[in-house]
Amino acid sequence: MKVAAIALTVVSFAIAGTAAASSRVTDLDYLKANRCKGLAVGMGSADTTGLDAFIKAEGRSRDPIILSRAEEELHRAQRQAKDANLKDKLSAELAGPCMAYMTGGGSPATSR
Repeated sequence: MKVAAIALTVVSFAIAGTAAASSRVTDLDYLKANRCKGLAVGMGSADTTGLDAFIKAEGRSRDPIILSRAEEELHRAQRQAKDANLKDKLSAELAGPCMAYMTGGGSPATSR
């Protein structure tokens, strides 16, 4: 009986460890990263290498619907970046929450 309990405990920890090791970000984070790229490109930010790598790596396993929505977010952000009335707000967004994606990390809430 003890052997079965120990085996069950070991299997439980192994499963929990595998789930914790999974670092895939949510679809929402992926969409936000695409928005950040659109802002960066639209506002002429110099280096989007980390952001491009993040989007490429995370986009590999996304559903086609999410990929399509991400493309829409990117283009919407590029259009918004051209609006002079939104420059300050979008600059703050680019310098704030978008920095987590630009450094190749995940969500600002989940980055460590």
